[in-house]
Amino acid sequence: MHFALDVSAAPGTDAVTIVAVTGELDMASAPRLRQELVSLASAGRATIVIDLAGVDFLDSTGLGVVLGALKRVRAAGGDLALARAEPQVAKVFEITRLSDIIPLHDSVEAAVAAIVSD
Repeated sequence: MHFALDVSAAPGTDAVTIVAVTGELDMASAPRLRQELVSLASAGRATIVIDLAGVDFLDSTGLGVVLGALKRVRAAGGDLALARAEPQVAKVFEITRLSDIIPLHDSVEAAVAAIVSD
């Protein structure tokens, strides 16, 4: 399946970066997401919303990348939020209880609002 990343600034604020992911987030594609998130955090863009609307499959490697990104951005003084996860992807976060650590938001706007207000 096709995998793509789209990086943009959140509308109305330059402080939040949105990373939209499309395709399967698995062992084959997760390194690309990891590289992008490391680059953003290293460049001082440590407040990130990952838009999962286009992700139809997530494995443990993808979960590891998201968890590693959370640690990295928080160490840099930022934060991470997740938005628009498909039900099968949201279920993985819920089963692993990562949704207790990284809240899942119904929209990108809600994720941006939550991350900016913290």
